[in-house]
Amino acid sequence: MEPPDSTSPPTPQAPDDPVVVSGIQPSGRLHLGNYFGAIRQHIELHKQHDAFYFIANYHAMTSVDDPDRIREHALDVALDYLALGFDPEEAALFLQSDVPEVTELTWIFFNHLPTSRLQKGVAYKEKVNAGLTPNAGLFNYPVLQAADILIYGGSRVPVGSDQKQNIEIARDIARRFNKTYCPDDPLFPIPEPHILDDVAVVPGVDGRKMSKSYDNTIGIFDDGDELQEKVMSIVTDSDPLDAPKDPETCNVFALIDLFADEEKTKEIAQKYREGGYGYGHAKQELHGLIEEHFAEARDKRQELKQRPDYVRDVLREGAKRARKRVEPVMERVRVLTGLVRTH
Repeated sequence: MEPPDSTSPPTPQAPDDPVVVSGIQPSGRLHLGNYFGAIRQHIELHKQHDAFYFIANYHAMTSVDDPDRIREHALDVALDYLALGFDPEEAALFLQSDVPEVTELTWIFFNHLPTSRLQKGVAYKEKVNAGLTPNAGLFNYPVLQAADILIYGGSRVPVGSDQKQNIEIARDIARRFNKTYCPDDPLFPIPEPHILDDVAVVPGVDGRKMSKSYDNTIGIFDDGDELQEKVMSIVTDSDPLDAPKDPETCNVFALIDLFADEEKTKEIAQKYREGGYGYGHAKQELHGLIEEHFAEARDKRQELKQRPDYVRDVLREGAKRARKRVEPVMERVRVLTGLVRTH
C-alpha cells in the first residue's frame, strides 16, 4: 500500500484574491432587512471577487417543514437576486441542496467541535430560553454553515453582526481540522466576517428589528397598495404635526436614511426639527424613495418571472460551477481522514 501522500490529490491553493461565500435562507419573501443587511453587499462584492452565493434550503428546513413553501421561495430568491443586479457570468448562484458534498463535509466537521460550543449558539439558546424544544437541525446549524463556507475555500463571508458567532465556529473548525490532518499544508483558509459597520439594524413597521418571524417586514418588491399600507403602518409617537421632532428616534426616518442621499437626509432631518412636518409627510417621502430605489429591479423581476427556465438554468450552471470547485477539496478531505473509496 502506498503512503497517503503519494495518493493524495494536490491541495487546492488559496487564491490571492479573497473567495467570497454567503447564503440566504428561502424561508419567506425577501425584505428591506435582508437587502441592507446582506443582499446589497452580495451584489457589490460578486463582481469584485471570486464568489459563491447559495440559496440555503437545507438551513431553511430548521424552521420550515412545508416543501411547497421551500421550493417556491428558493426560486423567488433566485429571481430577486437576478432582478437586483446579480450577474451569473460573474459569480455562482445555486441551491445549497445541489451540492451534496456540503452535507458530507458537515458530518466530518461534527467530529471536530465539542457540543458545548453549539449549546452556546444564539438561535439555539433563544429557543431554549423561550421554553421551546429546538430541533437537532437548529442545534447543528453552525456546523453546516461552517461546511458551506470552508468547502469553497471561503475567506471572506458577508454576514450580519448576529452571525459573527457562527463565523468564529467556522474558524475554530478550520483550525482544528488543519491541525489534526494537515498541519504542514493547511487545507482550509481561516475565514473572516465581512460586516459593513455603517449598516444599523433595519427597523420593522413595529420598531423591532425587521424579521419574518416578527411579521413586521416591508418586502423589497412590495408595491402599490401593499407597500402603501405597510409604510403607513410604521409605528411612531403621538407628537402633533406642529411640534418639533427628533429624527434620530423615529423609525420612519431610520428607513429614510437608508434610501436617501446625504443632502436629502439632512433636508428631511431639518424639517423634523423645525416642526410643521408630520409623520404622514415622512411616510409619503419614504414610500416614494422605496418606489424609486427598486423601480428598475421591479421591472426586471416582472420580465424574468416570464422566463422560469432561464432562472433554473442560472441555478443549474451555478451548481456546476460550485461542484467543480468542491470536488478536489472533498477528494483531499477523504484521503486526509481515511475515508477511502472502493469505486
